[in-house]
Amino acid sequence: MQNDELIWQNINLNFCSYKVKAKQQKQTFCKNEYNVTGMCNRQSCPLANSRYATIREEKGVCYLYMKVIERAHTPNKMYEKVKLPRNYERALETIDKNLIYWPNFSIHKCKQRYTKIIQYLIRMRKLRKKNVKKLVSRDLKLEKRESRREAKALAAAQLDQSIEKELLERLKRGTYGDIYNINRDVFEKVVNHEEEEEEEEKPEFVEDFDESDLEDIEDYELEMETETAGKAKIKVGN
Repeated sequence: MQNDELIWQNINLNFCSYKVKAKQQKQTFCKNEYNVTGMCNRQSCPLANSRYATIREEKGVCYLYMKVIERAHTPNKMYEKVKLPRNYERALETIDKNLIYWPNFSIHKCKQRYTKIIQYLIRMRKLRKKNVKKLVSRDLKLEKRESRREAKALAAAQLDQSIEKELLERLKRGTYGDIYNINRDVFEKVVNHEEEEEEEEKPEFVEDFDESDLEDIEDYELEMETETAGKAKIKVGN
């Protein structure tokens, strides 16, 4: 037979995997999912009570779980599961109806737990309706790795370009002679095309003409006209 007092003494004095001790508040909590209060004590322990009741929420629906000593020999069917209606008053009536001959502590704690669950479900529905900003995590390790790869790829590309330029310069100078079997006409066309691209002049920007510049241009034109007239007189005299 199951002896609740012996089980509690063993759990309380020795090790329990569900027991969590808080250093600041000096209280002991219970991680068991069937615990009705979340506290580790004699009345709230689901392992040390052969007659136990609790409330659980699954996907927005609340259920009443009840355990009795008659089902202790079947652990997979130990708890009886009763679905509670969505109406708050009707759910409390269902709890009173199923726990009519149970201790007042179990009835009160089940109602209290059901009230807390309903309150956080209402808050969840309100939060879903609001436009809440979604926080997205950043993978800093991945970003650093990608930046390092980009830097390495850029350095490799610059190295390839410098090697290509050096090889072209050596081919122009004829360093390798006839080692490489290259069509000379094609090579000269490529070299000439690169030289033409390098020789293309870039557009220059100059200032606008001032009045002094215009006067200098007019004086230059007058000098040119007098020189041409003098040359024409010399030719006629001859």
